[in-house]
Amino acid sequence: MTTARYQRIVLKLSGEALSGSAGFGIEPVVIKSIAQQIKDVSELGVEVAVVVGGGNIWRGKVGSEMGMDRANADYMGMLATVMNSLALQDSLENLGIPTRVQTSIEMRQVAEPYIRRRAMRHLEKKRVVIFAAGTGNPYFSTDTTAALRAAEIEAEVILMAKNNVDGVYNADPLKFEDAKKYEELSYMDVLNEGLGVMDSTASSLCMDNDIPLIVFSILEEGNIKKVVQGEQIGTIVRGK
Repeated sequence: MTTARYQRIVLKLSGEALSGSAGFGIEPVVIKSIAQQIKDVSELGVEVAVVVGGGNIWRGKVGSEMGMDRANADYMGMLATVMNSLALQDSLENLGIPTRVQTSIEMRQVAEPYIRRRAMRHLEKKRVVIFAAGTGNPYFSTDTTAALRAAEIEAEVILMAKNNVDGVYNADPLKFEDAKKYEELSYMDVLNEGLGVMDSTASSLCMDNDIPLIVFSILEEGNIKKVVQGEQIGTIVRGK
């Protein structure tokens, strides 16, 4: 069995990654594939925490553009992340992987409240921990949640799985054929060039806490395991 390069990771999944080609909702085949990839990584002995977005169900920005109060729209987005997290938990447990969902907004009937020490204990017992409901505050993205939780649980790396690109480019590769892919960047490059890897709050948080970020495609089966084992795929962002 090939050893893992990282022992504790935060996997950041966008909500759109769960919707597959449908673009909305949860595609059963896709979420089962992601669950299997997480299982493969967990079986290497890696402690896995997951942060899931909610854009496949609701985006706070859309609600705000409709005239909704921004805070209310963001809270709806947080609830969407809980739905995705419960679906991922079910898929993982169907594969025999013990999983816990912890939410930043208390809802004890469906999940545990987020408690840092409890989350770390779950990880030490090789349970997958899914962090839902963002930070529990409006105006913060799930990218920021991933950065915050990674710092709190002392994760070695954030793996950002994308469903539309295989790394970081200097322009949108879906629109510009000559877009250049970066193999390595610094967080200052990301901030100064406005590359849109993650929002500026999340990037600053990662930079200040020296947490590397690897951006890669989730569409290719086994990519999560490849990254964990140290294969050079996607783009790595680190340091200043």
